[in-house]
Amino acid sequence: MEGKKAGAKRGPAVAQGARRGFLRGAFGSLMALGFWALGGAGLLWTAAVGRFLVPNAPAGPPTRFRAGVPGDYPRGHVETRFQARFGVWVVHGTHRGRDQIFALRSVCTHLGCITLWQEREGRFVCPCHGSSFDRQGIHREGPAPRPLERCAIAVAEDGQLEIDLARTFQEELGQWEDPASFVEV
Repeated sequence: MEGKKAGAKRGPAVAQGARRGFLRGAFGSLMALGFWALGGAGLLWTAAVGRFLVPNAPAGPPTRFRAGVPGDYPRGHVETRFQARFGVWVVHGTHRGRDQIFALRSVCTHLGCITLWQEREGRFVCPCHGSSFDRQGIHREGPAPRPLERCAIAVAEDGQLEIDLARTFQEELGQWEDPASFVEV
């Protein structure tokens, strides 16, 4: 009998220890599951922040584009279709007595506002502070300190005008005499 009593006393203690072991295991498993979930949420948050910092759109328009053949531009014509996308006016004008096609940047040299072409007056006007430039891009009035800049232009192998926005030329530095700043017509 004594053996049974000793076993009976051990029985509840063993059962209680088994319950504690089960509870510790269940709690530990829940803790591990919680830490895994927290780590996963942290990774998702880090990925979301990283994706937020990467721009959705390409950096900008291409720096080179084709603008048709020189014959598309009658003398005295200012082509406006490239202004919105590329920020240039393609002009068939004259400079120092030479008939040229050139690409003028549409950015005012005063504070960087975008100029507007006024066909009736034959001039580019800055809507911000009133500077105006003639058809050749020469400053005529207002606070702008210098003429509009030209972009590099050349006739490509296929006969089309190719404009390079990455290369600009300033008249006051004598760069408008550079053959890369115009196409002689």
